[in-house]
Amino acid sequence: METIYVDVLLVLNIYVNYFLLRITAGLTHSPLRTGRCIAASLYGSIFSLTILLPDLGSIAALLIKTAAAVSIVALSFGLHGRKRLVINTLAFFAANFVLAGTVYGVYSVFEPRFMHFCNGCFYIDFSLLILILTTAALYVAVRFLRIWLDRTPDGSYRVLIREGGKVIAVNGLADTGNGLVDFFSGTPVIICAAEYFTELTGRELNIDRLPRGFRLLPCTAVSGNGLIPVFRPDEVIISCTDGERKPVDAVIGFGECGGKAVFNPKLLKI
Repeated sequence: METIYVDVLLVLNIYVNYFLLRITAGLTHSPLRTGRCIAASLYGSIFSLTILLPDLGSIAALLIKTAAAVSIVALSFGLHGRKRLVINTLAFFAANFVLAGTVYGVYSVFEPRFMHFCNGCFYIDFSLLILILTTAALYVAVRFLRIWLDRTPDGSYRVLIREGGKVIAVNGLADTGNGLVDFFSGTPVIICAAEYFTELTGRELNIDRLPRGFRLLPCTAVSGNGLIPVFRPDEVIISCTDGERKPVDAVIGFGECGGKAVFNPKLLKI
């Protein structure tokens, strides 16, 4: 067996785990903080050390991989019910299978000396450029899949917004016409009426004197172009009529919206 460098092994897995978790978040529209993503990537890289053990057999390797995936997903996205945990874990597995399948296909055809498989893990004495191009291509492919899967759902909704110790609930409206996203992160923006700004902050809306954490975002509406104040709250949950509560990754903006929280329906997909 070829030499395996533990530092290369860990760096490889931290990098891959980070992008697999980002892909999972994109597939399920689940909020994922950068700090949690990095922490889970570091934690997940520890499981890659099983490649250094003797062959454990397919069943033991599968059990370890399953335990690793569930715990990594729980650490990344938090615990918001069994259903969300299962959905996020399955999406994480799907991203892993696509990447691992691609890598194993290359390994099977070319049998390169710099690749090694054992206990469900792979090691690549890698070219950083090739690794970046491979993960970037996978990420782009998943984003296109996400766009194709998005459809407009029916029903009525409540949008719960938590910031610090304050929580407000707003009647929600799924509207494909709201295509506004945060310029910096690409995160969808949920538009709420100005009255909810006052309810959250305890002050009147004045774009010239915004509270800490708020900033102005350019937007285009039927009435013309303008700026709206936006911020990223601690938590956003969309509650559906069937009782499902879905945590979503969204920025909250304040503007003219008919008194409801207007969001793009793609936030509810998966």
